[in-house]
Amino acid sequence: MNPPTLQRGHPWPLGAHWDGQGVNFAVFSAHAHHVELCVFDAEGRHELARHVLPAHSHDVWHGYLPGAGPGLVYGLRAHGAWRPERGHRFNPHKLLLDPYAREVVGRFDWRPEHGGADPQHGGHMDGRDNATHALKARVVDERYDWRGDRHPHIPIEQTVICELHVKGFTMRHPGVPAALRGTYAGLASDAAIAHLQRLGVTAVELLPVHLHLDEHRLVQMGLTNYWGYNTLGFFCPDPRLASGHGGLSPRDEFRAMVAKLHEHGIEVILDVVYNHTAEGDEHGPTLSFRGLDNASYYRLPPHAKAHYDNYAGCGNTLDLRHPRVLQMVLDSLRFWAGEMHVDGFRFDLAPVLGRGDHGFDRHAPFFTALAQDPLLSRLKMIAEPWDVGPGGYQVGGFPGGWLEWNDRYRDTMRAFWIEGSHTRGDFAQRLCASSDIFQPRGRAPFESVNYVVSHDGYTLLDLVSYAHKHNEANGEHNRDGHGHNHNANCGVEGPSDDPQVVALRGRLRRALLASTLLSQGTPMFAAGDEFGHTQGGNNNPYCQDNGTTWLDWSRADADLIAFTARLIALRQAALPFANRWYDGLPDRHGLQDVTWLRVDGSELHGDEWRRPDGRAFGCLIGRPGACPVPMLLLVNGDAPAVEFTLPAGAWQALLDTGDPRGRSDRHVRGPAPLTVGGRSIMVFALEGHGLRLPEN
Repeated sequence: MNPPTLQRGHPWPLGAHWDGQGVNFAVFSAHAHHVELCVFDAEGRHELARHVLPAHSHDVWHGYLPGAGPGLVYGLRAHGAWRPERGHRFNPHKLLLDPYAREVVGRFDWRPEHGGADPQHGGHMDGRDNATHALKARVVDERYDWRGDRHPHIPIEQTVICELHVKGFTMRHPGVPAALRGTYAGLASDAAIAHLQRLGVTAVELLPVHLHLDEHRLVQMGLTNYWGYNTLGFFCPDPRLASGHGGLSPRDEFRAMVAKLHEHGIEVILDVVYNHTAEGDEHGPTLSFRGLDNASYYRLPPHAKAHYDNYAGCGNTLDLRHPRVLQMVLDSLRFWAGEMHVDGFRFDLAPVLGRGDHGFDRHAPFFTALAQDPLLSRLKMIAEPWDVGPGGYQVGGFPGGWLEWNDRYRDTMRAFWIEGSHTRGDFAQRLCASSDIFQPRGRAPFESVNYVVSHDGYTLLDLVSYAHKHNEANGEHNRDGHGHNHNANCGVEGPSDDPQVVALRGRLRRALLASTLLSQGTPMFAAGDEFGHTQGGNNNPYCQDNGTTWLDWSRADADLIAFTARLIALRQAALPFANRWYDGLPDRHGLQDVTWLRVDGSELHGDEWRRPDGRAFGCLIGRPGACPVPMLLLVNGDAPAVEFTLPAGAWQALLDTGDPRGRSDRHVRGPAPLTVGGRSIMVFALEGHGLRLPEN
């Protein structure tokens, strides 16, 4: 019996889509001469049929296969010019993965057959066929019963973000069933969610979950790309993070995880990588985009098109100047938001997305398209506001409404608490959402994402336990990772049982957590920092898929967990800084919205902000008599204890970072003296406002 003949079908939507009667295939290529659809058996081992896509509309090749349905496995071959010097790398000997694949069949192995160019003569095409070993796509049934699930749309002023890795978060969690540890289902387990709820987290920011490849260099060393910043499938959940529990596909297991987190009031934000792909530079494999239309998908130097612009530092750069590449990114975002119900995105090396012909442009088409999109414009958009290209540092430079990782906050807070090298003025600027950066650009305070630690660098415990990075296990002779971290070991390199060292490390960690969670802006912390996770001083463990990065729950510090939960409860109950800019000017009654105080209770002025010898101060937030809950922060960034004079009124202590759990039962009527321990913060509220925090 002859296989069915492809009909013309439609040039939309891109990818493979089942309509109940057959499957429509549509793939973009502006420069191909023709594109073939190759159909394989269910395991992807044997080619069953090959069809030329019969229609070509507006640079989209398309065809309709009647009678086909979910489960069909396929790949693509693109025929065209092999002219690397002109940017064209078509090689019909290479089976290509559909960029819109929803599910991938096979396991990628680094084999010479995947190379598009002859290894001995780079200007010539490689003639070896890679179909046996190539990744293929499987047609899926997109339908899913969400049972009423909706985006929570948690207000930004209530948002507290926990950054975590799906695998590392539960891989060693004793409360998660063994078969589910390290997977989407594990993150959706009762034990994992109970911890997030106890803390008061409102959003998890997941390190990349898109299908990615491990770089050849890492595989040769027996390592993996654990973090996952090397995407190949922008529409496909990585199956390595799926358990298969209950017979669910990776796609549906991910959806079930999202629904479960939503059920408990927790949003899901994805860390996404649209700046480059896993195909690397001109020496990399031909797996998908390069073989379909290299000159359209990637930025190529105008006078050296056999090479690639490398603004991501990973070999290539996606070219969002091209409408179809921009469309692919937007289609991917809509898929994850609409079909997978995620609530926002953190964009890795985000300036790439706004790069035009002359550098970064905050009015680039990508930002305009997002702003008008009826679905995406409602979600949380977070930029990592730097890349490695010219003019790539763009903190504060993104459009209004975007949140941005604020490394100026990170570095200032580390230096203030750990090194003692920054002033009161530096601290106050970061405490108030880096108003020097965001306010002049017309941005809102919440757009500063305040963090001291993320996946990229030391853990919070290691930040105060190591003076030097210890990255030897990464196989780069300890040359990788940041060298300037504002870190210290507090007297002993690595673990210590010295009571004084342990106490100092505890005070510093609590002060850093308190600064992060009480500052104006949107707070973020890395999972494990709330209970003392260590990576043994490795500040770049991107390739460590092992006990270095997996959270060790058996050593969790119960006091620090309780402290973090108290901090978040305080933030949610009192919101010490509102989401508006403060001016410190008196109103018609002579009352100020924020007042900065010396230790003697008088106001700070002028040059005192920049004096290096005074790093203790107070901050009175709200106008007594005109504000629901006036708050008082007392900050002592120096080692010795400092005596403060409190303002007039009856003050109730809500937080003391000198206590392992942050508790304090102090009630003080000002003006009166109060001692604040070294390297610590205390928070007070005027009594009589009914503000109470839960005991942990």
